[in-house]
Amino acid sequence: MMSYFKFYPLAFLFIAGCATVQPYNYEALINEAPRSILVIPPVNNSVDVNASYTYLSTVTQPLAEKGYYVFPVSVIDNFLKENGLPTPAEMNNIPLDKIHEHIGADAVLYVVIENWGQEYQVLSSVTVVQGYAKLVSVKTGELLWDAPIVAQQSSNNGNQGLIGALVTAAITQIAGNVTDYSPAVSRLANNVAFNSAKRGLLNGPYKLKTEK
Repeated sequence: MMSYFKFYPLAFLFIAGCATVQPYNYEALINEAPRSILVIPPVNNSVDVNASYTYLSTVTQPLAEKGYYVFPVSVIDNFLKENGLPTPAEMNNIPLDKIHEHIGADAVLYVVIENWGQEYQVLSSVTVVQGYAKLVSVKTGELLWDAPIVAQQSSNNGNQGLIGALVTAAITQIAGNVTDYSPAVSRLANNVAFNSAKRGLLNGPYKLKTEK
């Protein structure tokens, strides 16, 4: 069925405030200089039951590209479940000293997801990812870095008239039952958060150096 539909280009929209963004204070992160990061499955406050693990599948690559060793998320998830922590909410309450003792990570990335998935409107659909991430030192519990995880993708073409927009919206809603755009939007949100010019995550020790 999918091959019979013509899809219009999807516009990526960023949610950003109007106020001037102040440079981030990286003193704690520079002093700690973590080499390895443990990503805990996110706390999911959205209505989408798959949000936590869908997000988890998108976070390893961008962190590794920033130059950090990232503990394999599926291995850690299984390890925690086998040790009596079946849900992300319980995993997020592990004492840091236990993480240091049993896993040995330098820092933990905690994520809370507030809004996730497709929202259908009259003339378009929007896929939204909205949450918050913070990087915490395992040794001291100090906040090393934090940032919003926010992006959205709209299906509204904007130049096709009312009838065309209604048809496109109907097709998008039908296709949306099969095609889930949230992983792509999650990767976009991570890219914005980790690589923001004024408050992105600083490069880690394993960042590849490229010659100009």
